[in-house]
Amino acid sequence: MIIDCHGHYTTSPAAHEAWRRAQVAARGVRAAVPPRPAIGDDEIRETIERGQLEQQRQRGTDLMLFSPRAAGMAHHEASAADNADWADQCNTLIYRVCSLFPQRFIGVCQLPQAPGVRPDSCIPELERTVKEYGFVGCNLNPDPSGGHWSDPPLTDRWWYPLYEKMVELDVPAMIHLSTSCNPNFHTTGSHYLAGDTAAFMQVLASSLFKDFPTLRFVIPHGGGAVPYHWGRYRGLAQDMGLPPLGEHLLHNVFFDTCVYHEPGVALLATVVPIANILFASEMIGAVRGIDPETGHAYDDTKRYVDALPFLGDADRHAIFEGNARRVYGRLSAQMRRQGIDD
Repeated sequence: MIIDCHGHYTTSPAAHEAWRRAQVAARGVRAAVPPRPAIGDDEIRETIERGQLEQQRQRGTDLMLFSPRAAGMAHHEASAADNADWADQCNTLIYRVCSLFPQRFIGVCQLPQAPGVRPDSCIPELERTVKEYGFVGCNLNPDPSGGHWSDPPLTDRWWYPLYEKMVELDVPAMIHLSTSCNPNFHTTGSHYLAGDTAAFMQVLASSLFKDFPTLRFVIPHGGGAVPYHWGRYRGLAQDMGLPPLGEHLLHNVFFDTCVYHEPGVALLATVVPIANILFASEMIGAVRGIDPETGHAYDDTKRYVDALPFLGDADRHAIFEGNARRVYGRLSAQMRRQGIDD
């Protein structure tokens, strides 16, 4: 089975996105926010069948862990209360996708974060989506300010109540920024990748996983700059008197394969232990075009993993399926509940 751990509902109905724009434009005046749009099942089916499902079939992937559009979280654009309404609506839409296509999608939730608002405010939505909707993880924005990095780092006790709930529920977090409010940082080209790198360095320089030995983070987009600079991070850990990275971080930190060329995926699989790599494509996401050098879609990342000559069958099984089942502790049980064949 090929499990893609990183997919977003980037093809969500236009009325859904229009509602958020109206909510943000209302500037907290709840009476000015229109009613939630009535989106029918047929409209949802059409967006999925012509989008993600079609590409799954073309590329030979089986199951996607599916979450709301990452750039659409935009936690810096509204209040905590408005973001809670938005997260509820987004997560409910994901649940409807999973209910309509139970063989193909399992949910991962958006959290109702807001700049300066304590992360424990997100616990009710996390718990609701896990217990009521069967979601198996969450997307955690390390910078809800959208580029100012005004909240404490991920290793601060500010975040600990949320981590306690994640551990209790046995769900990991994908560390995923939302859109950038700073014109110096393109959202998908630099803001995301810089955030991935920053998050890794935050946990490297901490003792977070001594406090939470079973907490799990997935750092997307191949880890940003991390694999390319693995020697730098090994050296920094050594200079800080920390244990080797394998002992210090790699029981808790994992990376996905959202890297859009074969040499990049080869580097990831050479530098990072296979046990710490989860297959992902992010389709339909940051890059949607055809690579003129290969004639294939940039985000057809399965093709890159398949092409690596140094991977054995056990390695490919781990990347494509086994690691996802291990990192997402509720995944196998939810697959059985949704009637997905093992």
